[in-house]
Amino acid sequence: MTGILGQDHLRDDVRTARFLSPRLIVGQRERWWLGLAGTAAAAGVLIALLGAWPLGLIVAGLVLSAGALFSYRISPAFSPTARASSARRRTRRRLARLGSAGYLSLHGRSIPGTGQVIDHLVVGPAGIYAVDSEVWDRRLPVRATRGGKLFHGPRDQAARLEHAGWEADQAARLIGAALGQPITARPAMVIYGPTVPWIVVRISGVDVFCGRRLRKYLRREAAGRSGYLDERQIEAIHDTAAQVLPPAR
Repeated sequence: MTGILGQDHLRDDVRTARFLSPRLIVGQRERWWLGLAGTAAAAGVLIALLGAWPLGLIVAGLVLSAGALFSYRISPAFSPTARASSARRRTRRRLARLGSAGYLSLHGRSIPGTGQVIDHLVVGPAGIYAVDSEVWDRRLPVRATRGGKLFHGPRDQAARLEHAGWEADQAARLIGAALGQPITARPAMVIYGPTVPWIVVRISGVDVFCGRRLRKYLRREAAGRSGYLDERQIEAIHDTAAQVLPPAR
């Protein structure tokens, strides 16, 4: 039995879909402000216990003021919605130029029953990719640790990476079920804004790189997996994906 992809393209292992814990959905900004308030209160109480309660109030106020100033300085100039839209537009323009290389893309596709949206689903000679577009504050550095973590400034991006992997799993599950055989969708995250100090690095199973490298990344993937998908298979997968992943509203 070969199916649309052929026996050689059956995925080696079918990963169980991983749904995000509600704890991961809580905003980092809210947690940061709660921590700041706790620090300010602790500092104020400590000074007050030493017998100088007016000074304690002043210290607590200074801690809150310093935290607010720091938050303002690292906050991006545009809203998260505006930044996300900008990132998706930039990635969409880059993917449009890959049509001649055999790549077909879908943009802003909903995962039924979840309320979540895949920024870009790309099907081409190298396989299937779920691409997440991010615009981050250029003033904060991007770094990856040897322990397999991604940071933007002080912020751990583990939840963002897990979500990108989950989206790819969901796309593979839905498309594979419609085709009648398991497939693999590879998660990728493209970053705009700050300098990304590497070409491509895989963190928690997600390929992370600068958005400007997207076309080179896909071309390199195709060169490394020559003949993985042919034109007929690419069109069939693309058409199936369009049916099982409806456009986001």
